[in-house]
Amino acid sequence: MKVIVGTKNPVKIAALKTAFEKMFKETVSVEGVAVKSGVSDQPMSLEETYRGAYNRASNAKNSFPGADYYAGLEGGCERFHDELGVMSCVVIIDNKGNVGKGSGGMHFVPKKVQKLVEDGYELGVADDMVFNMSNSKQELGSVGILTSGALTRTDTFVAASLRALMPFKNPEYYA
Repeated sequence: MKVIVGTKNPVKIAALKTAFEKMFKETVSVEGVAVKSGVSDQPMSLEETYRGAYNRASNAKNSFPGADYYAGLEGGCERFHDELGVMSCVVIIDNKGNVGKGSGGMHFVPKKVQKLVEDGYELGVADDMVFNMSNSKQELGSVGILTSGALTRTDTFVAASLRALMPFKNPEYYA
């Protein structure tokens, strides 16, 4: 089974590979490719985050034919009252054009991180500034930092990817 994912981020690629192998119990070849998301560098709503994931999957399918599945994974933020939540969206498109969608759980960031994001920094950069780290978005992510690794960015993308794969695992219910 060949999967092309619209990103070069190793966290997202690893998460997608894990999800496919858990769901289908077979070895999967996952290739990361650079495609445009068509949204801002830091999506600031669930809708924008979903649109970025969809665009990545669709652009991968259009640019790199020949795979069984194409995926887009996007992390984003959503304002909830006076707090800033962080979540992920995954869109998977098969070679026939069927679409599966999923999202990861939401956690809320500390006020210092929220302020930096609201000032225009990407979440990963804001995390690096507050927690004195480097390139955390390609490692633990904010959820991993705040849980001391008990739950990582990879884990949240695995969960979102598994949700996006449900229609492909159970096509008789999603027809």
